[in-house]
Amino acid sequence: MRKKKSRGTGSLKGFIGLLCLAGIALFFHQANEKGEHFSLADTKEKVAEAVTGIQRKVGEIQQEKQESSASANGYSTRLEIPVSLEKREETVLKRIGYTVSYNSVYKTPNWVGWELTREETQGKENRKDKFVPDPDLPEPRVEHADYTHSGYDRGHMAPAADMKWSAEAMAQSFYMSNICPQNQKLNRDDWGDLEEACRGWARKYGRVYIVCGPVYDKRNPKRIGKHRVAVPDRFFKVVLIENRKNPVAMGFLFDNAAHHQALKKYMVPVDSIETITRLDFFSRLPDSVENRIEAEVPDLPSVR
Repeated sequence: MRKKKSRGTGSLKGFIGLLCLAGIALFFHQANEKGEHFSLADTKEKVAEAVTGIQRKVGEIQQEKQESSASANGYSTRLEIPVSLEKREETVLKRIGYTVSYNSVYKTPNWVGWELTREETQGKENRKDKFVPDPDLPEPRVEHADYTHSGYDRGHMAPAADMKWSAEAMAQSFYMSNICPQNQKLNRDDWGDLEEACRGWARKYGRVYIVCGPVYDKRNPKRIGKHRVAVPDRFFKVVLIENRKNPVAMGFLFDNAAHHQALKKYMVPVDSIETITRLDFFSRLPDSVENRIEAEVPDLPSVR
């Protein structure tokens, strides 16, 4: 889901205010003509409904405008959303800061995709550290306790540090549907290094698109917790740097094990990750561009 912060926020708020006033005036005019009378509670409820409807419509108009602008600049929107090349168990949930394809069999995501901009890396929201069951999934839901004493970290796919631009986005990053059992050293070391590199690329180049998730090589993976969360064998991450003159696509594969090496050594062609995951990444790029950048292993870009 697109999540740009609008420029000209003040004018948009003013427009919403005018629409709200117009809607409220129309509501009372129609009620007066019909001779209807409402209690204070009824009036408040009707007004709230009108305001919510107007705000939703304005949001839709704003999103359409942003997506039209992005397409006009040479890129289709939602580049972070992969296309599945095979049928799989999934529930797709759109969050404020990311989209997740959740697998109810493994109790982990199939993939999580998000866009990260330079402005978003400058957010000031504090980390919440409150892992909660995903309220949009049916019970029984994975809980914080499923990972307790398991020997695995609660490993974010979309990292909390990428969501500092919004309190709601930060809170949603701690939904258990965004979490995988991850080796402690991997989570706190090389995986974390790549997360920080992605923020550096967003700051330097203005925008990156990221997709990551678990890889299960075994038919019957190890399970942890009361809800039997499947432990991944590996993790993938693909990153697209939005540079219109020379876009860069990078693929990374990590064993879910304690290891430490330079990020460059984890790099593989995006094409090879597509083969493993049966996902088509960055499919909204022109075919000539996608085919070229996904077949190669580029030099690791600097973050400065």
